[in-house]
Amino acid sequence: MSEQRDEKSVVVVTGASAGIGRGAAVEIAARGSGVVVTYNSRPAGAEETVATIRAAGGSAVALPLDVGRSETFPEFRAALSSVLESEWGTQRVQALVNNAGFGGGVAFEEMTEDAFDRYYRVLLRGPYFLTQTLLPLLADGGAVLMTSSSSARPGDTEPGYSGYAAMKGALVVATRFLAKELSHRSIRVNSISPGPTRTRLGDDAFERFPAIIEGLAAKTALGRIGEPEDIGRVIAFLVSDDAAWITGEDLQVSGGYAL
Repeated sequence: MSEQRDEKSVVVVTGASAGIGRGAAVEIAARGSGVVVTYNSRPAGAEETVATIRAAGGSAVALPLDVGRSETFPEFRAALSSVLESEWGTQRVQALVNNAGFGGGVAFEEMTEDAFDRYYRVLLRGPYFLTQTLLPLLADGGAVLMTSSSSARPGDTEPGYSGYAAMKGALVVATRFLAKELSHRSIRVNSISPGPTRTRLGDDAFERFPAIIEGLAAKTALGRIGEPEDIGRVIAFLVSDDAAWITGEDLQVSGGYAL
């Protein structure tokens, strides 16, 4: 009789070439899961994430994915299925972390339909339909995590972010409904809303304009901006069995920003 191999827990983290996605991927791997790291324009960053995980004894693979192009999702699912089998001997994903996105504001007076549509494609339509596409691979009892933003909550209303925040707010609403619709498979769906976090978003705004950090830290109850690891640890918890009794929630992960 051949020896039966235990299935490895594998988590997909989109947009994990840097920032919050990398922080989440590293923390998830540290808990023992394999990680599929997706990237769009930064393959070197994704390979750096993979190398960091492997150096710590974990397992990870990088795959390309443009979340703004939903027509490519079936092709991504096929590539993911192949990697799951070849790397981990499984056809199941334990969790999907919809993190990929972009930042930067556009004043309402200057908003164009093209700019608004890009927010929609990447920040809302992308994670919504990627979840649908990967649903056949998602294990019963698994988890989906959406990365929203504190800008979608009352109190964090900065000029120029109406389009961005509208999509992030819609993602929170979709999260609650998906938690209900997928509950028959015991799949948990939650979102998090990070505050200002040191990432590459906004064309490396924190690197180019370090003076803005002091003002943001002053608006944060805990007196500093977030680091990717701060958010990554919460994501790793929410997609783990430790959070098995949490679904349909949006968790503010911001150190008390704009309280």
